[in-house]
Order: sequence, then C-alpha cells, then structure tokens
Amino acid sequence: MKKIYFDNAATTQIDSNVLKSMNFVMSNSYGNPSSTHSFGRESRTIIENARKSISSEFNVSTNEIFFTSGGTESDNTVLISAVRDLDVERIITTRIEHHAVLNVVEFLNKKYNVEVEYLELDKNANINFNELEKHLSKNYKKTLVTLMHINNEVGIITDIDRVGKLCKKHNAIFHSDTVQSIGKYKLDLSKCNVDFIVGSAHKFHGPKGIGFMYVNKNLNLKSILIGGGQERGLRAGTESVHNIFGMEKAFLNSYQNFKNDNNHILELKKYFIKNVKKEIDGIKFNANCDDLENSSSSIINICLPISNERSLLLDFNLDLKGIACSKGSACQSGSNKGSHVLSEILSGNDLSKPSLRFSFSKYNTKKEVDFVIGTLKDFIDK
Repeated sequence: MKKIYFDNAATTQIDSNVLKSMNFVMSNSYGNPSSTHSFGRESRTIIENARKSISSEFNVSTNEIFFTSGGTESDNTVLISAVRDLDVERIITTRIEHHAVLNVVEFLNKKYNVEVEYLELDKNANINFNELEKHLSKNYKKTLVTLMHINNEVGIITDIDRVGKLCKKHNAIFHSDTVQSIGKYKLDLSKCNVDFIVGSAHKFHGPKGIGFMYVNKNLNLKSILIGGGQERGLRAGTESVHNIFGMEKAFLNSYQNFKNDNNHILELKKYFIKNVKKEIDGIKFNANCDDLENSSSSIINICLPISNERSLLLDFNLDLKGIACSKGSACQSGSNKGSHVLSEILSGNDLSKPSLRFSFSKYNTKKEVDFVIGTLKDFIDK
C-alpha cells in the first residue's frame, strides 16, 4: 500500500540531498566549532556560511541570525528575554497563536505579572487592525506584539508589514512566529518592521532539532540557557554542526526552487478545492482557507458534513488507507482537547463536526489528491 503524506504543516520529509550532505559533515567535520585547531575552524566555517546564507535571503546582517533547536526555543527566548531583559510589561496577541507562544505568554503573565491583551478575531481568524491600533495607542507600558505570520492550523495570513508599521508608529516591539512561512514566502526584513522572527528546519525539508531566530541588532536579548558563550552569548551549548549545515541546504533549496515548488503546491491546493467541492456536498473551508490570496498555499482545513460520533471511525479509515493528515496541530497529538484555533472561530454547530487539516509539499501529486477525496467521499456516502 502506498502511503500518502498530507501533514506537511506538522513536519516535512527531509530532502535526500540534504540528508547526504549531513552524513558527509557528520563523518568529516566533527570538530567542536569553539576549538581553535583546524578541525574546530572547519566546523566554525560551516556554521558561519549557513548564517550568511540565511541573513542574505532576509537582507539582514549576519550578526542578527542565531541558531537554536527550533521554533519553540526561539519563541521562548524572544518572549522571556523581552520581559526579563527589555522591560516589556504588556503583550498584545491572539488566542490562536501556536502554543510555543500562548503558553509562554501565560507563564509570563503569572510569573512576572505581565499584562496580556488578546485581540478579537472575525470568523475567518483575521485581526481587526483598528482594534490593534487602539490597544497600541494606550502607550502607558512598554509593549510587545506577537502575531504569527501564517497560522499552522487554518493557514490564515496576517499582514505583518501592516502590523509592523503600527508597532513602529506606537513604539512597540514586534515578534512574529514565521515557522510556517520560511521556505514558502519571501521576507525582506530590511523593509518590514519586524524585530524578531523564527524558523524551524523540519518545516522546509530539513532536519528536526534545529532552527534559527532573527533578532533586531538594536535589541539586546540575553540567553535563557545558562552555559557557555556560543551564538555570541545568546544560546549556550555546542552547536549542532551537521544540523545547521542541513538546515542551510534545505533553506537554499527552498529559495532556489521557490517559484516552481510553490506554483506546484498552489496548483495542488486549487485542485483539491475544486474537486472536493464537486464531490462532497456541504463541505466547509474553515477560516476561509479556500481564499487563495489570503491563506497559505499549502494548508487546507475543512469541516466535514458528518457527526462528530463518526470522527474516530474516520480517523481509523484514513489511517487504514495510508493517508496522513491532521485533526489539529501535531503539537496536540495525544490530547483529548479540541483545536484551540477552531474553538475561537467556529460556531457551536461546526465544532460538533469533525475538521481535518491537509497540508501539501513539493513531493505530493494530483493523483494523491484524487485518492484522498475519493476516500472521504466513500466514507461520507456510507
């Protein structure tokens, strides 16, 4: 049985060339990058070349890119250090952020008594920019705004350029979780007033356990890890050279093949939307994710016209057919809790029905889409 992987928002298949390059580095460039001998200098060169590649794509300085273990550590570092070291007293966010942000914000509220203001959302998960400016205009406390660029569950895109301009106008700091954006969207940070962004290699066909954060050079964060002075004092611990090299290769692949890969993925999404509408009556697209201009090219979240009682049987049926998708974010797997994102935007009636997220990559095909839609139709029609 051929398996179909439509859960690329959770993680992606590592590129075979990336894997080969990582194996070579592990076998040949094993020196500690903090060592001054030739083995260490070779590893240090690999790291700094990767930093240069990433900073060049974003049009920022190399000293503004820091390597971490991934998006969660990056988000934690930014938010905790902003409160602890930059004297942030108020955070403005939404209730549909990734838990790497939401749970940290809740921790900061309890631990440091940071004021938290949650923006209201419309049914399509859009923020109200007038409300954001109203909150920002109450400029009595040092404020950080944290809004993700692309929501990992429903794919809604937030206009971070517009958010950045409002933050600059009102002297607020702006952090955006861009984990779902890297490799799929071009970001020129020299023209966008974003102070912090984060990335995770396994979202763009790189290895797990490695990521990065961009930190505006005018903001002096401090490490939340106690140890050595790696990453210019912002991230203690011996750098994972082979993972950094693998992330660089996956990053470069993503942007060198940007047009072709993203056109292919967008065509898959269009094809899915067209055919699922034709085959399944009563299908709904959560957060208007069938709006191709305002949602991610790779994410579709659908509400199925069946009772929630059939949900477990549906999961079993999809898995039996070799189809991988997601009921919510992968970070909630094993939890009995429903999606915190859908809970914010769906009506009670739609929440009583099962929703599925399908997310595509360059490795998927229209033939796979046909099989998945056919499987859904057969199940619903029974």
